[in-house]
Amino acid sequence: MNAPWKSGLPGNRDPFAAYICDDNALDVIRPVVIELGWQTEKCNKGGLRNAVQSLSVSASPAILMVDLSESGDPLNDINALAEVCEPGTVVIAIGQVNDVRLYRDLLSSGIHDYLLKPLSPQAVHDCLNQALAVFMSPKAGDADSPKRHISTAVVGTRGGVGASTIATSLAWLFSEQHKSPTALLDLDVHFGTGALALDLEPGRGLTDAIENPSRIDPLFIERAMVRAGDNLSILSAEAPINQPLMTDGSAFVQLEDEFRQAFEMTVIDLPRNMLINFPQLLADVNLVVLTCELTLASARDTIRILSWLKTNAGHAHPMIVANKVQPAVAEISKADFEASIERKIDFVVPYDIKAASNAAKLGQVFVDANRSSKATAAIRQIAERVAGVNGEDLSSFGEERKSLLGGFDLKSLLAKKAKSEPAEA
Repeated sequence: MNAPWKSGLPGNRDPFAAYICDDNALDVIRPVVIELGWQTEKCNKGGLRNAVQSLSVSASPAILMVDLSESGDPLNDINALAEVCEPGTVVIAIGQVNDVRLYRDLLSSGIHDYLLKPLSPQAVHDCLNQALAVFMSPKAGDADSPKRHISTAVVGTRGGVGASTIATSLAWLFSEQHKSPTALLDLDVHFGTGALALDLEPGRGLTDAIENPSRIDPLFIERAMVRAGDNLSILSAEAPINQPLMTDGSAFVQLEDEFRQAFEMTVIDLPRNMLINFPQLLADVNLVVLTCELTLASARDTIRILSWLKTNAGHAHPMIVANKVQPAVAEISKADFEASIERKIDFVVPYDIKAASNAAKLGQVFVDANRSSKATAAIRQIAERVAGVNGEDLSSFGEERKSLLGGFDLKSLLAKKAKSEPAEA
């Protein structure tokens, strides 16, 4: 496993436990456990199946040693262990089969190391010290100075404006074009499409984090996030729609904190209801990409969200992106939209239904599947601007004129629309 992003064993779990089949191996392990300052009572008699039964009703330790000697199918049994073992646990396997292929298969399944019987005290001591190093060593490349990190929340003013398309495209561009380690957090827990757009299974990482926020640590992030590329990882969910979201939002804040330590870029696909229910989500967000469409309803809600951001997250700089724009058939004109929200639209992404269908068919994000599209060119400009900002550059975002609510007049926009229709006829 890779080195974690923070030092120290998890404080909310036992440091060590072992499930060993025979007394001879236990006699070798116990003195080493005492030397390391752990409790010998955690050295249990019984192999991997006993470990599965025990951990199904209790929390797993930071370091777990399991004996595979009585296992007929070690790989399948290890998978069963993974179902009950908390993410972040370092697992050491012990066995009596001297097979290089088995060793490699076990390592690829997530096992930290494999020790061959008969055990020697030195081998056990060295292996446990290496397991400790996973927790105690800082992540490679850490420096005394704070690491650059940009957190971007993508919020849609209305359903269907394409905020998720923008979010997944930005995350892909940051990771592939800019080569920045990037995390994509899809907070539409029941109906999110982040993993779907990347042709991935979402996994249980996000739901596990919501149910047990205390489990969130660097190793949890490493194991729970689904890899979508060398520099892109995603955390999303497809929670059952008969299960309401029961959380105070603390899990999301902890996840964002871990992302700041582990990645250079974070993209949060943030539904409007999550924005209102959990305003603390924006506590450390640098930019809010407010995705809208040129309609009356979207103009109204753009004003409302901008006003909310000004009051509740003044540090988060808004960027207005008009998506799916069709000038000839727009409900209101770009000029009228800008007049109503009293600020300029930063970027305009043209409507391209063929490109969207092509991306869905290929199982790729929009910008990857349609590299020559005009819409892709616009999204690339957004990514370039976000990726290139620093603390000073942020001041150029979100400059408002007057009050946000004073200039919005639905009746005047409706009157303009009514007058234009007979003229076109």
